[in-house]
Amino acid sequence: MELNREHFRAIIFHNFRRGLSRQECFDELNSLYSDKAPSYSTVKNWYNEFNRGRCSIQDESRAGRPKSVVVPEKINAVRELIKQDRHVTYREIEASLDISMTSINKILHEHLSVKKICSRWIPHNLTNAQKKARVDWCKEMLEKYIQGTSKAVYNIYTGDESWIYAYEPETKQQSTVWVFQDEAKPTKVVRGRSTSKQMIACFFGINGHVATVALEQRRTVNSEWYTTICLPEVIGEIRKKQKNRRIILHHDNASSHTSTQTKAFLTERKIELMERQALYLISGKSLALNMDTLHENVSNRICEESARLWGLDSFMGNKTTKKTVISRL
Repeated sequence: MELNREHFRAIIFHNFRRGLSRQECFDELNSLYSDKAPSYSTVKNWYNEFNRGRCSIQDESRAGRPKSVVVPEKINAVRELIKQDRHVTYREIEASLDISMTSINKILHEHLSVKKICSRWIPHNLTNAQKKARVDWCKEMLEKYIQGTSKAVYNIYTGDESWIYAYEPETKQQSTVWVFQDEAKPTKVVRGRSTSKQMIACFFGINGHVATVALEQRRTVNSEWYTTICLPEVIGEIRKKQKNRRIILHHDNASSHTSTQTKAFLTERKIELMERQALYLISGKSLALNMDTLHENVSNRICEESARLWGLDSFMGNKTTKKTVISRL
């Protein structure tokens, strides 16, 4: 018969009632059971308990957390917290349900199979027809310019006017949300609105940013401004080193871009226009340039140019400084 802890405790209690000392009890157990016998400290502790009047040899109930809190009730509670707030953090779950970080991690990843991912930024919510039109147009351009290997792509420049807003953008980390396995990945329209804003026109080519032209306060974008201020500055920057450089301009069908005055100006300067088929389908809003979809380096370059134009000494490329740039407008 295999003796367990309670059996040894009964023997220690019997020796205690016989009047044996702690050492005598230990020596007797050691001689009978050798290495299976309890240690002297165990014998001593139980003698102390019996001296205090304890008669039970059973383990006493203990207060505190159970060995495992990963039970259906806790799992459902975590699920509800996530459904209520997709941005909920480990610490918030811990404070709300009083469970450890290890248990939270096990519930989230092993039982709920959720993961925290960033929302994918998109410039506009498009219909299936609009998406198909853009794919078709891109295929045409790839074929025309030989999958981008044609040297003509170095002559293509695109640009548009866009409002720059003063707002504190949500960081990528702040936009992360919990997503269950069977749910679609979240998206968000990139631009938030604000009261402080400035209109600028920005142009870039295959090698990056070319020029940024700010619209003066209380002026509107019209053919006069586009052909006498904006385009001359852009063309001058492109042809700075090569006066007769070929330019293929890609811009949207705004009235200032398609007016007779603008067409005459482009013809006089020998500027070719790129086809715009199926490109502008969102209530007249252009996809020629969406400021928020530019690569970060290009975006920072735009703001650097804007800072120079608006008299700021330096630009560090962070969101706080960007807000400062706009607040000076």
